[in-house]
Amino acid sequence: MRDFSYFRASSVDEARNAVLQAGGALLAGGTTLLDLAKCGVDEPETVVDITHLSGLGEINVDASSAVIGALARMGDVADHPQIRAAFPAVAESLSLAASAQLRNMATIGGNLLQRTRCPYFRDPVTFPACNKRNPGSGCSAIGGVTRNHAVLGTSDACIATYPGDLAVALVAFDAFVDLGSRKVAVDDFFLLPGDTPENETVLKRGEMIVGIGIPASAAARNSTYLKVRDRQSYEFAAASAAVGVELEADGKTVRNIRVALGGVATKPWRARAVEQALIGKAFDVETVEKASGLAMEGAVSHGGNRYKIELAPRVVARAILKMAQNVGGLA
Repeated sequence: MRDFSYFRASSVDEARNAVLQAGGALLAGGTTLLDLAKCGVDEPETVVDITHLSGLGEINVDASSAVIGALARMGDVADHPQIRAAFPAVAESLSLAASAQLRNMATIGGNLLQRTRCPYFRDPVTFPACNKRNPGSGCSAIGGVTRNHAVLGTSDACIATYPGDLAVALVAFDAFVDLGSRKVAVDDFFLLPGDTPENETVLKRGEMIVGIGIPASAAARNSTYLKVRDRQSYEFAAASAAVGVELEADGKTVRNIRVALGGVATKPWRARAVEQALIGKAFDVETVEKASGLAMEGAVSHGGNRYKIELAPRVVARAILKMAQNVGGLA
């Protein structure tokens, strides 16, 4: 880990200007930055401390939305009673992420910006070829060990999986990222790798996340986050699903359903084909299982990750059936 200078910003504008300088990196919870610095992926010349900026750690919930500051801690958001009541999938996605120690330190803004756990990306000494780190150098993962790699949204340049949980729930419920000067839907905030996997988000130099907003809805209120992983805790998803359901007045017909996937794609993945297949239908096991299979439209395996193409629809179906039973709409 290289030597670096430290700068404590006193305002958002000061922080933005500081990171415009070559080699500047924002420091909030530090849980991701420290990891990347230790493995030699991120080598900032200046660390810009934003932890003391006022007004960015608040959590406000009313009948129309939740507004969460970028510096709010994961643990605080997960445990917030109004978030748990109005946006249970959001609270569950945070509770199932990382360890208690990390949740008590990591921030919401930093959580969204966490980088892939691809071992080829995180080992620049052994695997110098990585298009995320060194554009044009190639992808060491392709042809390698791929059990934890993506099957959706991949390209010839990158198959790294987006590792987060929170962003999956946010994508499902049309949340937006507040960048101060503009607001961007979370689904649009993250970019597909294409030919430029080094560009992971729409953030421009000098921009920073100041908060997120989540519109309130019946589907968000009747929601869950299901995460399947190789071990029960402290593990990233092999496949996950955020699901929210709203029924018509008859208590049987689906008025609105939201489905998003994690652990299987290069970005948080909205499964719109699954949603469209179920809107206007009544829930039953056969219908749900058939629709859930659409979650893997366009999936491409690279050997060891082939199991995800079978696993993900089962996770989606389990989550939908759980919510169908909860709202009393399961035939």
